[in-house]
Amino acid sequence: MSTSWVAFIEQIDQLLAPSMAKDHPNLPVVKEEGCYYYGADGKRYLDFTSGIAVTNTGHRHPKVVQAIKDEADHLLHGPSGVIMYESILRLADELGKITPEGLNCFFFANSGTEAVEGAIKLAKYVTRRPYVVSFTGCFHGRSMGALSVSTSKSKYRKFLQSNGLTYQIPYANTKECPPGEDPEEFCVRKLERDIKVLFHHQVTPEEVACMILEPVLGEGGYVVPPRAWIRKIREICDRHGILLIFDEVQTGFGRTGEWFAAQTFGVTPDIMAIAKGIASGLPLSATVASRKLMKKWPLGAHGTTFGGNPLACSAALATLEVIKEEKLIENCREMGRYAREKLESMKRNHPVIGEVRSIGLMIGIEIVHPQTGEPNGEGLLNILNRCLQKGVLFYFCGNQGEVIRMIPPLTVTKQQIDEGLGMLDEALTEYEEEFFSILKEMRLN
Repeated sequence: MSTSWVAFIEQIDQLLAPSMAKDHPNLPVVKEEGCYYYGADGKRYLDFTSGIAVTNTGHRHPKVVQAIKDEADHLLHGPSGVIMYESILRLADELGKITPEGLNCFFFANSGTEAVEGAIKLAKYVTRRPYVVSFTGCFHGRSMGALSVSTSKSKYRKFLQSNGLTYQIPYANTKECPPGEDPEEFCVRKLERDIKVLFHHQVTPEEVACMILEPVLGEGGYVVPPRAWIRKIREICDRHGILLIFDEVQTGFGRTGEWFAAQTFGVTPDIMAIAKGIASGLPLSATVASRKLMKKWPLGAHGTTFGGNPLACSAALATLEVIKEEKLIENCREMGRYAREKLESMKRNHPVIGEVRSIGLMIGIEIVHPQTGEPNGEGLLNILNRCLQKGVLFYFCGNQGEVIRMIPPLTVTKQQIDEGLGMLDEALTEYEEEFFSILKEMRLN
């Protein structure tokens, strides 16, 4: 490692804004490959974050890297509309073969937030209605429009006034279900009550342009809702002429065991926002709808300079090929089941584990106080730091930072899951032993 690189690491706080430099764990790396990061300290780290659900095909997949190199020999930038190029059109055609039926027209952008902004703008434009309904706990991005419908954490909205055109209702929460009742039926009944209160007391349905939700709660805690709950939302939207938007930024491209969560749950939205896993690490996203809906959104109603960049589109085409050729969706389902079984077994031995929530390889491990069962964000960070020291990288989510987010590349193997969860098991044991040791000492004193 060069002296200059060491110096730069030491200057992180001076060079980068705190909002960029203070995330966890700020691991200095020099290379990435497959399921691994290679640290500036010379160690290899198993990556169970996939760059926060981005590198579904693994880091620097050779086919993706080659596609980027080949495209760079021809085009680096393409302001679509000013010029037109093959990769953006070919990608739209290929995406239309895997998106839910009827969602076959695309506006390409650079990030998930932009895709969400596009989805909301499209819904408002075509319906001529002013209001949006979102769900408490969902995260949709950090620009002002996306932020107005994001409620995973209040700190994200602090000092940033909303435009006042959004309403929130609770996301499905099976934990609230009384003993003896069916959790799915409970969530559907509660949704109907919440919608009734919303429409009777806050906004009429005729004024609502769209409802937007994550089909699986992401940053808000990796909560998997009942299928009937999502179907009920579809039914309510149809009843009132409200467009349904799925934010599939984190759930897309095989993460839930199908191409998209819409297919996993068997519910087709009117509009989708897709990003993250689309291009294996290059910035690319899309707002997706039917051709009929998109035709109502004319030139000038939306625009982009960098959206649908040729390099990113070529990387996305290679990404789709890799997912198909290497049967990564099938591997996601198999490895997801395997990891879930191992975690459920680990839970029996660790009082610090609350719920294990998963769908495909989108896995949340709730960390709780060993005595009270309350959310334990402080304990989670302790555990993640121990994991990092052992050589595995996890991330966190949840309203109080209490859920370990396990999102390995879809290329992950059983051996790698065993390796990573083995290190997590050791970290949990060490944390619990220390916790109860301190507790015992306090009681003696």
